[in-house]
Amino acid sequence: MVNSNQPLLEVIELEKQFSIGGGKFNKVLDKISFSIDRGKTLGLVGESGCGKTTVGRTALRLYNADGGKVIFDGIDVHKSNRKQYKQLTKGMQMIFQDPYASLNPRMTVGDIIAEGLEIHKLHRGKARTERIHELLGMVGLNREHASRFPHEFSGGQRQRIGIARALAVEPEFIVCDEAISALDVSIQAQVINLLMDLQEQLGLTYLFISHDLSMVRHISDHIAVMYLGNMVEKAETDELYNEPLHPYTKGLLSAIPTPDPIFEKQREHVLLSGDIMSAASKETGCKFSSRCPIASEQCVVKPELREVRPAHFVACHMV
Repeated sequence: MVNSNQPLLEVIELEKQFSIGGGKFNKVLDKISFSIDRGKTLGLVGESGCGKTTVGRTALRLYNADGGKVIFDGIDVHKSNRKQYKQLTKGMQMIFQDPYASLNPRMTVGDIIAEGLEIHKLHRGKARTERIHELLGMVGLNREHASRFPHEFSGGQRQRIGIARALAVEPEFIVCDEAISALDVSIQAQVINLLMDLQEQLGLTYLFISHDLSMVRHISDHIAVMYLGNMVEKAETDELYNEPLHPYTKGLLSAIPTPDPIFEKQREHVLLSGDIMSAASKETGCKFSSRCPIASEQCVVKPELREVRPAHFVACHMV
């Protein structure tokens, strides 16, 4: 029996690389480590191309890892056999970024939601129909929607269908991969509130991947910041927003607009200059050094992620 005090998900020095031709490889994840406690949300932030989505997909074994471990509920995901992995997928699901591309246009909403039920043989006949209607109700849709096709829905409604599909097999852990980025701003808050309500009702655990720092703060208990495949800072949400330590984190947070024009004019803005280092670069030092305003000679050596305050980790020689 797994100790309930242990994290539900542990990612330990996870590595992933992709071939870019000519015998060269792009190292997308470089020894990424984090954990998520049961019923909590870890927000994973960083600019486009830093490897956030690859973390989520590799954690669920949609991509095979090239190094490190992913431990879900005490089981090594990447070492599980086919039967074990099928059972693991009941506990781990994903809400994809694009609600227009992630739903099969030739299937009805009911059949889309029921795919997981059929794979895991969870409900049959009338019970299957009742479960589909229950899931639609949970995400704010009507039972009549089960017979319709995805093209008949708005983007926000399609994302709700994606959420219902993820919930169908009663998972414990859900990767929300940019789940709101393709939606209108007016709809984003509704989807975030739905996810938070479902978490409270069902005890769900989230890895919430996003570049919207305001939304991440609203939903997350802890936040991890990535830059070019590396984890540069991790902390509790309020701690990270109030006392960011890594220069990249400071730059990200200074870019968040505020509704107070006086405060916006007075506060310090951190502008990041310089060239972005290639993820395929053979440089062994800090990936952020080419843009860092406080870089020094020490930065030719890669900084390790270390705890500088209680539960506050940062990868920077200068902190």
